[in-house]
Amino acid sequence: MAAEDPALGMQEEVESKKQVFPSQDPLDRADFNAVEYINTLFPTEQSLANIDEVVNKIRLKIRRLDDNIRTVVRGQTNVGQDGRQALEEAQKAIQQLFGKIKDIKDKAEKSEQMVKEITRDIKQLDHAKRHLTTSITTLNHLHMLAGGVDSLEAMTRRRQYGEVANLLQGVMNVLEHFHKYMGIPQIRQLSERVKAAQTELGQQILADFEEAFPSQGTKRPGGPSNVLRDACLVANILDPRIKQEIIKKFIKQHLSEYLVLFQENQDVAWLDKIDRRYAWIKRQLVDYEEKYGRMFPREWCMAERIAVEFCHVTRTELAKIMRTRAKEIEVKLLLFAIQRTTNFEGFLAKRFSGCTLTDGSLKKLESPPPSTNPFLEDEPTPETEELATEKGDLDQPKKPKAPDNPFHGIVSKCFEPHLYVYIESQDKNLGELIDRFVADFKAQGPPKPNTDEGGAVLPSCADLFVYYKKCMVQCSQLSTGEPMIALTTIFQKYLREYAWKILSGNLPKTTTSSGGLTISSLLKEKEGSEAAKFTLEELCLICGILSTAEYCLATTQQLEEKLKEKVDVSLIERINLTGEMDTFSTVISSSIQLLVQDLDAACDPALTAMSKMQWQNVEHVGDQSPYVTSVILHIKQNVPIIRDNLASTRKYFTQFCIKFANSFIPKFITHLFKCKPISMVGAEQLLLDTHSLKMVLLDLPSIGSQVVRKAPASYTKIVVKGMTRAEMILKVVMAPHEPLVVFVDNYIKLLTDCNTETFQKILDMKGLKRSEQSSMLELLRQRLPTPPSGTESSGSLSLTAPTPEQESSRIRKLEKLIKKRL
Repeated sequence: MAAEDPALGMQEEVESKKQVFPSQDPLDRADFNAVEYINTLFPTEQSLANIDEVVNKIRLKIRRLDDNIRTVVRGQTNVGQDGRQALEEAQKAIQQLFGKIKDIKDKAEKSEQMVKEITRDIKQLDHAKRHLTTSITTLNHLHMLAGGVDSLEAMTRRRQYGEVANLLQGVMNVLEHFHKYMGIPQIRQLSERVKAAQTELGQQILADFEEAFPSQGTKRPGGPSNVLRDACLVANILDPRIKQEIIKKFIKQHLSEYLVLFQENQDVAWLDKIDRRYAWIKRQLVDYEEKYGRMFPREWCMAERIAVEFCHVTRTELAKIMRTRAKEIEVKLLLFAIQRTTNFEGFLAKRFSGCTLTDGSLKKLESPPPSTNPFLEDEPTPETEELATEKGDLDQPKKPKAPDNPFHGIVSKCFEPHLYVYIESQDKNLGELIDRFVADFKAQGPPKPNTDEGGAVLPSCADLFVYYKKCMVQCSQLSTGEPMIALTTIFQKYLREYAWKILSGNLPKTTTSSGGLTISSLLKEKEGSEAAKFTLEELCLICGILSTAEYCLATTQQLEEKLKEKVDVSLIERINLTGEMDTFSTVISSSIQLLVQDLDAACDPALTAMSKMQWQNVEHVGDQSPYVTSVILHIKQNVPIIRDNLASTRKYFTQFCIKFANSFIPKFITHLFKCKPISMVGAEQLLLDTHSLKMVLLDLPSIGSQVVRKAPASYTKIVVKGMTRAEMILKVVMAPHEPLVVFVDNYIKLLTDCNTETFQKILDMKGLKRSEQSSMLELLRQRLPTPPSGTESSGSLSLTAPTPEQESSRIRKLEKLIKKRL
């Protein structure tokens, strides 16, 4: 490593020189190669003729380099001496600079001292000016305070309230400047005089109002005086309790006549004459505006305070009289009183802002949530209610007509404890409505078949929800508390009754038939001769009940959401119609199950006939068997009717198709196992029949329809899986049972859900004896643990190739026959 250091250092030196003195000369390159350079100068033999000229140029260049080197070396001899001389000159310059800096610093210190001496006097003068200004201002305030207190006391004695209002406010503002001087006896004395003057003013003003508006008697002076008007301005400045006392006494005196006229023992105090109460207060408000409107300051809102106090008194009096005469309250009377009261509350909302409702004395009033305010909604007419409900538009958002009503419930809250009368009335009315629905259904009979626009919804359900909405809107105007919960309970009760009495109660009853199709009758059967268990009217009725239940389910969910909007926020969790929605879902499931059972039962005789046919005697493969024709006939009779009547509820028609496939296919496979023994030709015929049924089932959702729709993927998957299993069973039956290993492996390959029970049924279909089946069952048990994708299984599957030529030929012929039929 040490030997390589000089070379490395030389290379770095060359690189640094190259950066400082860039050169394109090949002689300056670090990787200079003499041979390459000479080859460049003499590329050919003919160029050697100029060798003397090239040598002379190189020698000339060498001499120039020697001269440059010599000049540089000589120039370096004087560098050391010049450097020392420059250093000495720099040191001298630094010393001179230090001297100048010191002089500047001395001068700065002298200047600072001089400035301090000058500003010392200025600061003293500034402090003196500030203190003098403060003293003058304080003396002026003191003079104003002293004079103001004297004037205030004099004006108070003379009841010059107009001048006192302006002066008192000024005195109060000036007195605030002397809070930090209260330790001075004279200042404290002036402050006490101001407080005494305020106390005297308050007592004097109260006495003046008492004299002008005496508590005893109902007669009042003809109009306000200017003295009282100015006194109100003074009361604004005094202790707020003075203002509250004036307001309280004036309102009490103003409503004294009302308490006498509408005493509990008076005839006009009962609910049937509740209009007279509100007419009286309206006259009083007009009278107040004419006589006293200018006496009280506008910000006191005296008219609104009178109206609010009237509402509190009225609510208390009405609650008292209704408790006493509770047995006399009838629904119409109660609704009349509530309607007039809510109208009056709406009148107050239009005239007043409700600013006084934030007072502490009024905080006890519970304000309903904005979303349950009945004034935010348009009052629907019966026609619009019915139209909206028929369209399932219960949750249609409505635009508010006016801002929130702050007076909602200020009087009408007193009716809430008696709303049980209204709830009981609605319970009775709904009970009669359900009974009328039942009677109408029995009298009119089931709905007419409808094959154009989907199943007809029973008109009674629209009537029920129209009535529900009417009750809900009406009750929300009466109360948004516990009565709404009670009404919800009534709704739940009659939703369940409607589901059971009108819907479930009118579903056709299934009847078991004692007879069935025989083989001979099946073979002689003509198209249309075998009728379904349910008539056309009964099928339409089931579909109509299903559509009605679906409509009720969706509308009940909307009803629940609307009830939650109407009720108080604290009661939302108690609104729950899930049980009623589950009831309608049960009706839907029952209806679908009836339709499935009907079609399933209609196909049962054909499947029974299939299992009783002598399949070992079939000699050739022909067209589809009669039992297949019978099944297709029943499907074509029922499914189009059901589809057309469930056009408006497509998803439930899909459920019907899925449930029918899940019921029919296992039953078909069960009857398939009963077909024994089966010959090779018989198995081929059954395979053809199975394929025909598979294609019919795949086309089931759109069978008999002019508009062909693709069947839902969920339904197609069920049909393909189930019918493919039936085809695989028949293919196993068609396969020869020897050699045993090949037959068993072929069974495992074709049936993924293979087991010994199914295998034994297949052996029975082949007509094998029990002695022959035992060895094959034992072999199956030995080979079942091997997974189908394993090595052994793969090897066994490859053994299916050496099957007899006749078997292979028959399967190919059968496939061609199926393709030809399709």
